[in-house]
Amino acid sequence: MSQDLKLFSPVKLGPYDLPHRIVMAPLTRMRAGDGWVPTDLNVEYYAQRASAAFVLAEASQVAPEGMGYHSTPGIHSPEQIEGWRRVTEAVHARGGRIFLQLWHSGRISHPLLQPDGGQPIGPSAVPADGLAFTLDGPRPCAEPRALETDEIPEIVDQFGKGARNAMDAGFDGVELHGANGYIIDQFLQDGANHRTDDYGGSIENRSRFLFDVVRAVTEIWGRDRVGVRLSPCGTYNGIFDSDPQSLFRHVASQLSRYGIGYLHIIEPRIAGVETVDRAPEGLGVDELRPYFPGTMITAGAYNRESAESVLRAGNADLVAFGRLFLANPDLPARFAAGSPLNPYDRDTFYGGDARGYTDYPLLAVEPF
Repeated sequence: MSQDLKLFSPVKLGPYDLPHRIVMAPLTRMRAGDGWVPTDLNVEYYAQRASAAFVLAEASQVAPEGMGYHSTPGIHSPEQIEGWRRVTEAVHARGGRIFLQLWHSGRISHPLLQPDGGQPIGPSAVPADGLAFTLDGPRPCAEPRALETDEIPEIVDQFGKGARNAMDAGFDGVELHGANGYIIDQFLQDGANHRTDDYGGSIENRSRFLFDVVRAVTEIWGRDRVGVRLSPCGTYNGIFDSDPQSLFRHVASQLSRYGIGYLHIIEPRIAGVETVDRAPEGLGVDELRPYFPGTMITAGAYNRESAESVLRAGNADLVAFGRLFLANPDLPARFAAGSPLNPYDRDTFYGGDARGYTDYPLLAVEPF
């Protein structure tokens, strides 16, 4: 019965009392409309999933230069703010809460995605081992232009403006995308950051950009409605570090001192298997918990049983589900009832129309 599961116990997240612990993970779906504005289709998609403890809306670029894939929504224009406002109103109308993930892709881009065909930017002129998805198809990421030191405050300010725009759009909070090899992760990890100024070299210096952004965003939202997502074990987009254990222990402990609302950790998983593998020492939620005793969210191919296990162990407070929420808009109801889950269709993950987006069947009765 759901009453016996930790998954269905209430939990506090900043100022919010959440009814259970099943979070919808931020999922890039590449279905924004002209001007990278959320459309009626996006409104329906998020409203369908409003029964999550809270919804983490997909990564949204804070500036035109932050785009790494076509048809991803932005949060930098009046039209985008209005489009997102329609989404937040629909989620709130169904009793849900929704945060926006603030994003800048940095070097994970291509001139075809940049204003006036410009060169992507990054902490250093180190190209990524990854693909940028343009309207003309996937392209290898272009070599980035290394940011000058005096340009960095402008990028920080873009995150601040994105945070303000998210508030204007009616979101309940924001999450900084510091994972998966995008710009914050690029500054953090020495495989991408070869700088010799105050933003490179030591762990403290490489962390400086993240904490500049945290300060800019918490000045707008307050600390308890801001989260940070990290992928300490991730190698996506060719990201790596020579000493990830020391790096991410430092970052977690400093984020704890900032008193942010939550830390969201992406765990490694066994490819093709719906179970969670244990992280290398010092990098999973169980090892990082002593460095961040605040609210912790974990993500990484969890199912109902493995999510319950990590919660009962005390290593996380909420669990984020991606592909399962993608295919099961009423995932909390299905978990509560022990109902079968819809299988997901990988071919419709990125881009397209309603197929594989808003047409997954719902249970006849939803208790949430």
